[in-house]
Amino acid sequence: MKVITHWALAFVTAALLIFAHYDDSTVVQTIRLKQFDLLQQTDTPVPSQDIAILELDEATIEKYGQWPWKRTVLADIVVKLREAGAGIIVLPMVFSEEDRLGGDMPFIETIAGNGVVIAQVGSTQVNRNAVPRGVAKIGDPLPYLFEWPGMLGPIPLLGENADGVGVANTAPEIDGVVRRVPLIMRVGDETYPSLAVEVIRLATGAPSYQIKAGSGGVEKIRIPGYPIVNTDPNAQIWLRWNKQFSTVSAASDDWSSVEGKTVIVGITASGIGSMIASPTGPQYGYIPAAVTLQTMIDGDQIQRPFWANLAELGATAILTFLLVILARFAPYYIVGGAIVVFVGGLGYGALYAWQNYLYLMDAAMPAIAVVIVGLHAVFARFVSEFFQKQQIKKQFGTYVNPTVVEQLQKDPSLIKLGGEEKILTCVMTDMRNFTGLGESYGADVQGFTSVMNEYMTAIANPVLDNDGTLIKFIGDASMHIHGAPIDNPNHAYDAVKTVKAMLKAVEDFNFKLKLEGKPPVGMGAGVNTGKILVGNIGSDRKMGYDCLGDPVSVAARLESQTKSYGVLVIVGPDTVAATKDKYDYFELDNIAVKGKELPLRIYTLHKSSKSHTTFLKNYYGGAWDTAIKQADHCMAVHPRMKEYYAKMVERMQQGKPDNWDGIYRATSK
Repeated sequence: MKVITHWALAFVTAALLIFAHYDDSTVVQTIRLKQFDLLQQTDTPVPSQDIAILELDEATIEKYGQWPWKRTVLADIVVKLREAGAGIIVLPMVFSEEDRLGGDMPFIETIAGNGVVIAQVGSTQVNRNAVPRGVAKIGDPLPYLFEWPGMLGPIPLLGENADGVGVANTAPEIDGVVRRVPLIMRVGDETYPSLAVEVIRLATGAPSYQIKAGSGGVEKIRIPGYPIVNTDPNAQIWLRWNKQFSTVSAASDDWSSVEGKTVIVGITASGIGSMIASPTGPQYGYIPAAVTLQTMIDGDQIQRPFWANLAELGATAILTFLLVILARFAPYYIVGGAIVVFVGGLGYGALYAWQNYLYLMDAAMPAIAVVIVGLHAVFARFVSEFFQKQQIKKQFGTYVNPTVVEQLQKDPSLIKLGGEEKILTCVMTDMRNFTGLGESYGADVQGFTSVMNEYMTAIANPVLDNDGTLIKFIGDASMHIHGAPIDNPNHAYDAVKTVKAMLKAVEDFNFKLKLEGKPPVGMGAGVNTGKILVGNIGSDRKMGYDCLGDPVSVAARLESQTKSYGVLVIVGPDTVAATKDKYDYFELDNIAVKGKELPLRIYTLHKSSKSHTTFLKNYYGGAWDTAIKQADHCMAVHPRMKEYYAKMVERMQQGKPDNWDGIYRATSK
């Protein structure tokens, strides 16, 4: 059982998945390609301004009769397209046999020199009437090109008189979906361009094209007069399937939508038009030619960068190994969050690369590996910890209270006396008007207990919401810390934030008391930051999570001084120093709290002013008569601090000590 649940076993799972990714099996390829389809499906459809489709649909068959037609019908269609102002006309049909109805010559006469491109197809059965196109080669591209045993072309007269003859074949991926199209193919030592390349060659008036190959395969294809096209090593380009083409039925009387556009004559009639699978769903067989041409025209250079495979494999390795380590040492919520972040980050990265750079990046395999390894690691840890918790309960359940047992089960490293010293922020609070509220309930002890529970819940919720740790409730007082047991570099900020939220919670609690006819209560709070001993502290028979140290005592003393200064909150100087850029502070005094010789500056949450600064300067300097006179003006500037100024005036009116050194020494806690 120890072997099966050992955390390091997840490394084996990670290694197996990394190898599967590297091996690139059919399953891995299919998953990757399906994810690429999802990226394509996020594309916004873009209407083509360059290409139109003339459909030979059911209405056309009804108009012209049974297919195949006499080729004079196609000649008439070409003429009508010319009259409608069409540009290059593409007939993605293979006229490999003579017209049995005798329409070849009129058809040939119509297309000759009339900007018409017809089709030929790579074949595994025949090699007849192929129309090759010469190519200027830089390097040797032939070993990398798609190769067909043969090429089936049009009858010689058509091949000689058509302005272009392009290959209509697609190259479906391993799952049968057409995502890429080879721009150049070969039969033996002859090369053959695709329909799209022939259309562009014809449009530019170039006699041929150029192809560059390096040690890794084909790199670029260039048609003179047209921008260079980057390809994959097999002279393929990825098709961007967000193209929308205007269509018109050949049976229609209005062909105006084809004016100025390259027109592809496509068969859509039922039982005649062929279909192919695309990333965005089934498409007619002529659509890849249209999408290829539009992709080249738009310059949509969709790419699989040369570093993609290495980056994806690296992501699988790094993220899975990191996840195993996290699952071993981090809390479950962090592991779960890491899985979500890793998977989300991979998905976002792939989407960002697609939308901004047209890069196709595989996030699927790394994401699947992250989920599988993460679940394995978490499951192994869960089972291991379950048995460990049972062992702890067996060992300590008879002489340690259940609360501590639960803590020990969560973190067995706490099975020791003492704790650790950390810089933390401690908050002490005390309820105001506890006696008055209790008297309002009279003999209703249950009711008073219930309302006190509500009060404690109200002030506890902000502590928990702000990652604080409730140490204890002492009657109507409470004590909590920020920065332990989980480290928090912003503990001082969170402590002050929590106190403000606690005061708001008391206001809301008072609203409920008012509705019930009960007197309102208040809350005083002392906040102090310093080095505190925190951990399981107690005896060998009973321990509790607690904190000790001078900063804790000071926090208690600060809370007890709130009434003396007419404020709800007093904040120690170290807390202020850590958060002065986040909160407004109002200096109250320079005080040596009960039991302390060294003074400390104390503050409350309020914005200061020049008037108050002058007041304190005179107060500290012993010019009490002047400070008393200034108090009225300060009250006007700070109406919320009237009680503070009144108490300070009352103190100064009692007379200044003979040895006054600017430090007020408290005589009570």
